[in-house]
Amino acid sequence: MHKNQYLLYSIIFLFFFGGKAFSQEKIIYPKNEFRGVWIATVVNIDWPKTAIDNVEKEKADYLEILNTYKKLNYNAVIVQIRSVGDAFYPSEFAPWSRFLTGKEGTAPNPYYDALEWMIEEAHNRGFEFHAWLNPYRATFDLNKNLLSPNHDIFKHPEWMIEYGGKYYYDPALPEVQTHLTKVVKEVVDKYDIDAIHFDDYFYPYAVPGKVFNDTASYKKYGSGLSLADWRRANVSNFVHTISTTIKASKPWVQFGISPFGVWRNKSQDPKGSETQSTSNYDDLYADPVLWMDQKWIDYIMPQLYWSMNNPRASYSKLVKWWSENANNTAIYIGHASYKIRGDGDKSWYFATEIPTQVDFARSFKNVNGSAYFSAKWFMSKNLDVVRLLGDNQYKYPSIPAAVPNLKRIIIDNPVFTEFTKDNSTYTFSIKSPLNTKVRYIVIYGGEHISKINTNDATKIIDKVRAVEKDGVISFSIPAEKISMYKACAVTFIDYFANESTPAAADIKKNFKIYSPAQPNENR
Repeated sequence: MHKNQYLLYSIIFLFFFGGKAFSQEKIIYPKNEFRGVWIATVVNIDWPKTAIDNVEKEKADYLEILNTYKKLNYNAVIVQIRSVGDAFYPSEFAPWSRFLTGKEGTAPNPYYDALEWMIEEAHNRGFEFHAWLNPYRATFDLNKNLLSPNHDIFKHPEWMIEYGGKYYYDPALPEVQTHLTKVVKEVVDKYDIDAIHFDDYFYPYAVPGKVFNDTASYKKYGSGLSLADWRRANVSNFVHTISTTIKASKPWVQFGISPFGVWRNKSQDPKGSETQSTSNYDDLYADPVLWMDQKWIDYIMPQLYWSMNNPRASYSKLVKWWSENANNTAIYIGHASYKIRGDGDKSWYFATEIPTQVDFARSFKNVNGSAYFSAKWFMSKNLDVVRLLGDNQYKYPSIPAAVPNLKRIIIDNPVFTEFTKDNSTYTFSIKSPLNTKVRYIVIYGGEHISKINTNDATKIIDKVRAVEKDGVISFSIPAEKISMYKACAVTFIDYFANESTPAAADIKKNFKIYSPAQPNENR
C-alpha cells in the first residue's frame, strides 16, 4: 500500500475506533491506572547493559531506568530476577546469575544483594516492584560450561528435558513443582516485593521438527488423560500451588501472569477470539481463563503484541475479547514497544500506534492499565512516542488500584502532627496509624482545604514512600512541586494498594499540633 494511502486509512481508523491521540482535550487522565515496564535481565536485554559491568555502573544504569520511567509517570517495574535457573539474589536454590556478575555462581564484587537494593530504590520512587521469574526455563542454550556446578542441571539432571537448543524443567514431575515452589517462597519470604510475576513461558513454544520428550513422565503420571489435558493440568496445578503459597506467607503480595495474547482461536473453540495464531491453551498448555475463574491470580496481563488492525491477530479485537472474558482479576495490557520501527507490520512505523492502543484500551471500563516490553525501548529511543505519551496519555501521575482480590476499606485516616516549610522543602509529619501497614503517602494539591479533589489525577503532587519512626511518618516535598498550592491533602496507600480517605491541611503557614499533657496516674 502506498504510504499516503496507508496514512489516510490510519486516520479514518482512528476516527471511528476511538483514537484520541490527536485531540488532547478529549483525553481522560485516569487517577487509578497500572503503568508498568518489564526490565529484562536475560542475556542483558535491558539491565545490566553487559554482564561485565562493575557494580557502580550497574547501579547507575538501573537508577537511570527508574528515573526515566518515573518522569514519564509510570508506577510499576517488573524486574526479571530469575530467567534460567539462576538468581539475582543470594539463594539457597540457585546460583548467582552470570547476567549480573559475568560468571554464574559468582557473587557481585563488591558484594550487594541486588534484589534487595533494586526493591529499595524502586519503592523510594513510588514504584510497585513485581518480581518476575521464569520457572520452567533452565538454560538459555546447551553450553554447560557456562553454568555453575550448583545449577540444577548438574544437581538434578533427571528433572531436565532438552528441547530446541535449551534445557527445561519437566513441569510434570512432583519434585520439580516442589522445588520451584520453594524458589518462589524464598523470594516472597525474604523480600519486600509487591508481586510475583510469571510471563508466557510455560510449556515451550513449538520448534519445527522437535518433540518435547516428556513420554516417561506421561507414562508414569498421565492418569488416563490425553497428553494435552495432562500438560494443562500440570501447569494449572503449579499455578494453584504458587498462589496458595504466596498468600499463606504474605496475603498482600499479588500473583500476576502475563500470558501469550491469544487464549484460543475461534476456529478451535467458539469462545475463542477472531484470530489465527498460536494459542495458550492448545500450544503452550496454559489456561489463563481457568486461573481467573478459580481466583488463583490477582491480575492478568495478556501480551497483545500486535498492531490495532493486524489481519491475523488485531490488538483491537483482542482487547475486546479479554475485557469480555476476564473475571475475578485486574486486567492490564502488555504492549510491544520493542516492535516500534522494527516489525514487518508497517503500522509500527507510526508514532501514534501505541498511544492509540492505550486510548483504545482505556475505553473498556475493566481494563485497568498497561505494561511495556521492554525498558530499553523508551531509553533514548523512540522519543517521538515517548513525547506523545508524556504530553497526552501519561501527562499526569496515576496510582495502581488494589486488585479485586485485595480490595478492602482502610479504617485509619491520616492525622497531621506537624508541617514546616522553607524555600526549598515542605516537610510533613503524620501520626502512624494503629491498624494499617502503610506503603506510600499520596499528596494532592488544591486552592482550599475544602476544595481538593483527590479523584483528579491532575492534582496529584507526588507519591512517596512511608517511613515510620517513633510513631510518626515524616516526608518532604520539593517546594517547586507544591508551592503553587494553598492547601494539600494526603492519603495512605496500604500494602494491599488500597487508599484511605484524605486529610487536608492549610500550607500557607507552618503549624504544629500539640497533644494535651496526660494525667500522671502515679500522682
